Amino acid sequence: MLIARPEERGFRVVDAYSRIVRLGEGVGSNRMLSEAAMDRAIDALAQCHRKLADRGVARSRLIATEACRAAENGSAFIERVKAETGLALEVVNRETEARLAVAGCASLVDHEADGVILFDIGGGSSEIVWLDLRNRCGARGYALTRFIRSWISLPVGVVNLAERHGGVHVTPDIFEAMIDDASEHLAAFNLASNLTEAIASGRVHMLGTSGTVTTLAGVHLGLKRYDRRRVDGTWLEDGDVSRMIDQLRDMPYEARVDNPCIGADRADLVLAGCAILEAIRRRWSCSRLRVADRGLREGILTELMAADGVWSHRKNGARQDRGRQRNRT
Repeated sequence: MLIARPEERGFRVVDAYSRIVRLGEGVGSNRMLSEAAMDRAIDALAQCHRKLADRGVARSRLIATEACRAAENGSAFIERVKAETGLALEVVNRETEARLAVAGCASLVDHEADGVILFDIGGGSSEIVWLDLRNRCGARGYALTRFIRSWISLPVGVVNLAERHGGVHVTPDIFEAMIDDASEHLAAFNLASNLTEAIASGRVHMLGTSGTVTTLAGVHLGLKRYDRRRVDGTWLEDGDVSRMIDQLRDMPYEARVDNPCIGADRADLVLAGCAILEAIRRRWSCSRLRVADRGLREGILTELMAADGVWSHRKNGARQDRGRQRNRT
């Protein structure tokens, strides 16, 4: 959850809350949300409801993604959330999820780039977007959502991939099997006919938003504790990414648990994320990757504020009525 107030060049975060609940646990095998997973999610959502009430949030958008799209009892879960917490969740489609990821990360796009391959590795699905910026005419930030050339959504994420192959003791052979699994899903898609040509020009970079890439950046930076301010916006060269993936792959499960940028919550999922990332890199090879510790939540806020016109200016240059600067989430 993210609550923010608009400011002249973006927004200021007022409150934030995050908890890993693994709502999609088991969905890949039985197409159902488990009672334990739903209980964990509802407990976390009840916390969100209290924070929204305490902050007096006047405008919000509350979304659910792949776990609720894929589960046969996804609708029943949405109804239960409404009954028990008062929150009305909206199950968004994959195209909306991809667009929100772009909106949330657009400010990290290199101003000189001719294109960006943006990816969001989630728990149950992974979205990949091709931003074709060769004719952007100076457009930046939220305006870059107009340049989405194509997008794909893979029905593979860190939770369902780890469930299929195991995420605790991962041998090199198991890791390669994970990459092959993700690659098979990727093989059926083509982002754009001339994407390879654009990449060859050297002016296309990757932009990743997920726990996978933020973990890689944290380990690369040698952080003693995770620091969003240092991770968000970090550039990784292609060789850096390869070294970090190799380092995590060779790290025993216990060492992953002890690593301050991974921890017990992600220790059995991070290698599945690395495998999906490696499948993407083998399909489209870029020399640089920018790391985003931001994504759907920031995209939602950006779209809400843009729709409200909070960054519009009157003819005399004054800001719109500041009475519109209510908390949003």
